[in-house]
Amino acid sequence: MPSFPKPAFDFSFSVAKEIKNLRNYKATKPGRFIPVSSANNLLLATWNLANFGTQEREQGHLKLIAEMLMWFDLVALQEVNDDLSGLRALQKVLPKYYKVIFTDASGNRERMCFLYNSKKVTTLEKVGEIAVPAEDLDSIKLDGVIGEFKGFSRSPFLATFKVKNFEFALVNVHLYFGDEDEQSSMVRRTLEAFAVARWADLRRRSKYAFTTNIIALGDFNLPKMEKGDVIYDALLSRGFELPEHTSKICSNIANDKHYDQITFMPGMKSLVTANGVFDFDNTLFPELYQSRSLVEFRAYMRYYLSDHRVKWLEVNVGI
Repeated sequence: MPSFPKPAFDFSFSVAKEIKNLRNYKATKPGRFIPVSSANNLLLATWNLANFGTQEREQGHLKLIAEMLMWFDLVALQEVNDDLSGLRALQKVLPKYYKVIFTDASGNRERMCFLYNSKKVTTLEKVGEIAVPAEDLDSIKLDGVIGEFKGFSRSPFLATFKVKNFEFALVNVHLYFGDEDEQSSMVRRTLEAFAVARWADLRRRSKYAFTTNIIALGDFNLPKMEKGDVIYDALLSRGFELPEHTSKICSNIANDKHYDQITFMPGMKSLVTANGVFDFDNTLFPELYQSRSLVEFRAYMRYYLSDHRVKWLEVNVGI
């Protein structure tokens, strides 16, 4: 889990002023509105917090991260390091009713984590990691994709929750990345995407399904959200659905990829009332943006906050 380089310059800022910038941007920028959590909705989010636990976020940065996390009822976090110091520091600036559950470390020394508002969200009994039995590995194949599936690099984290009478399963995903220019890396990522989709489809059709409300969210390392992209096609090949984004922007701060997604099995589409990407990098630290090059500004963002933006979705649970 190599860290991004630490910026060679310091930058002082007012936490209160930057929180005001975040809230104002959320309230006034077209396409960036995020509903307020209420008794009748569930606000889900996913956020890859780049190398969280290896990069030295300062207290002010943690408070900005916490501000955005508190807009949501339940958040899937990726790239939480085996070293939990970053997560523990974040917990200290969050209200105590925000609880966490997480996995052991797997590929790249990463843990998968769920952060949730325990006043509103209840954990249910089913929890685990998605794995493909050895005898089923040869079932993970797609026409036109030449390669062998040998398992996940980072095991997707499964947990079940309840809000009011709405019970659901979340699968926290961080698919293999590798080298985007190498065919073998793209094949591996494609097969991982299909393995998640296949698992969800088989579970929702099983008479023993704990719940058929299955949502997969996280960093799918999805280059393009369109038919013809091999990762996109593999992910949606077994029934997963992706809603139109309210904000219609990319989920990385370089603004050229749709890596992060929230996708769900059929039967839930009518419950989704809003969704989008929150590009915090376009409102935070305006003085830094004006005084430094774009390369330096983005380097600061990816080290102290993240190179990924927040992807979110609202579900109607009031029916």
